[in-house]
Amino acid sequence: MDQVHLEAALPIGADPRQHARNLARLHEAAVTGEALPSRPRSVIGASWQRVRRHGVDPDRGKPIAVLGPEQLEERRRESGLAPVLPLLRGGLISLAEQAAHIMVVVDAGGHMLWRDGSVAVRRRADGIGFVEGVDLQEQSVGTNAPGTALIARRPIQVYSAEHYVRAQHDWTCAAAPLRDPRDGRLLGAVDLSGPASTVHPNTLSLVDAVTRLAESQLRTEHLGELQRLRGFAVPALAKVPGRALVTDAHGWIAAASGLAPADRVALPSSTGPGRTWLPAYGSCLLEPVPGGWLIRLVDGEEPPPARVELDVRVPGEPVLTVSGASGEWTCRVSPRHAELLYVLASHRNGRSASQLSLALFGDPGRAGTVRAEISRLRRIVGGIVVGRPYRFADNLEVLVLRPSAVC
Repeated sequence: MDQVHLEAALPIGADPRQHARNLARLHEAAVTGEALPSRPRSVIGASWQRVRRHGVDPDRGKPIAVLGPEQLEERRRESGLAPVLPLLRGGLISLAEQAAHIMVVVDAGGHMLWRDGSVAVRRRADGIGFVEGVDLQEQSVGTNAPGTALIARRPIQVYSAEHYVRAQHDWTCAAAPLRDPRDGRLLGAVDLSGPASTVHPNTLSLVDAVTRLAESQLRTEHLGELQRLRGFAVPALAKVPGRALVTDAHGWIAAASGLAPADRVALPSSTGPGRTWLPAYGSCLLEPVPGGWLIRLVDGEEPPPARVELDVRVPGEPVLTVSGASGEWTCRVSPRHAELLYVLASHRNGRSASQLSLALFGDPGRAGTVRAEISRLRRIVGGIVVGRPYRFADNLEVLVLRPSAVC
């Protein structure tokens, strides 16, 4: 994962009580429409604007339904977070109890799945409905660390009156999003919350570090799964004529025969056996194998893709979606590849390597670097990007989804 700047809610050297009073004045001005005495942090200001658009009352919030026991257990099973729960507890519970905090784990939909830590703080949290099964999305409870981290896709600490709903002003919380390393999918967020008087700038760094350890554990488990699949794939491919590969269910390549090395292939969002078109390889035949897919490259053409969508609305997490008659494929691309695709989308007639180098680096002399990046990109997207000059294929509709303007 890319390094993320961690911005603590309490400025270094600031007096917590005075800072809380300043935030309270700022919050009061923001919710009453008066002139702001100062500016909120950018992540908080953006959150307040979203919350106002959702119609959240700063005094009462919104009525919130809490999941029943069966619904909660179902979400826990489906979240993908249960395997890392022992690591999260081991890394955070001891500190949470010592520092009068509670550890909270929410799923990608913002529902609190688990809550552990200080008994006294849990009782206090009960008083504001901060309980297992509650919906912590911004549109439900306003600005809060786990709910806002899910939207901002970055670690965030929220202190005192940075919370939009006044009932939460006595709290401080720090949360980090947790992703599935197999496909970059957001699994949820991990949070430490406690009374505002316990605020500490290092809490955010600790939560972020433990969350990254949890992602590392998931990555290690995935590598083990790939290794086990490789034990099946290598002998299986020896019996298959022509070019072929074996992937797991997420498109990670366990072994390949007759193909240039690559890490992953973008599979259709609804993968099924039979003939289909893949961005990197064209017409292919998919056959299910234990733990994944055997993919054979075949002659003949399936209908090519008709639409390419580059989504850059979430900073640092560009997503490419390719769709057509044969299905839809979605994969994360690197920020550098997103920049290349953005320039090509802006110049449908194409750009030379020197022109791309100038657009990306401000220097036309780095054409060699551009050619290398284009080569890596085409191993992912195949014939979607063509050369001489570099451009999107002529038959494609290309759409770029940019961040919406802040109201």
